[in-house]
Amino acid sequence: MTIDWTHFTPWGSLSGGLLLGVASGLFILINGRILGVSGILGGLLAPRSGDVAWRLSFLVGMAVAPLVAASLFPASIGLPRIDAGYLTIAGAGLLVGFGTRYGSGCTSGHGVCGLSRLSPRSLVSMLTFMGAGFLMVYLLRHFI
Repeated sequence: MTIDWTHFTPWGSLSGGLLLGVASGLFILINGRILGVSGILGGLLAPRSGDVAWRLSFLVGMAVAPLVAASLFPASIGLPRIDAGYLTIAGAGLLVGFGTRYGSGCTSGHGVCGLSRLSPRSLVSMLTFMGAGFLMVYLLRHFI
């Protein structure tokens, strides 16, 4: 295995992970809710009274944050390169949506919040997510 040193970003990755961990911890302490993006988005599909504003604010913040970061740090943030067509991306998004609904949460909910709470369901979910991801990468790299 070799490391692609031009795309190796340990400090950016570490700071992003720390920021996500702190945000998840603060979110559960302040709101008493798990910071799982699929759950936040899913809550908009059948909203409860008084539950829409914070969910929309969160999702808008996720969409706007990269734009703010790119304006503050223009040299360090590049555009992502995705080697796939729009249909492939849409299909992948639908599969992720199905998987998060089927698994009762996504990697941010299970991986960051669930594992830190020692949830057995989150451990099984994360092993399944990661195992399926490893398997797909192996198959795509070696057979396609």
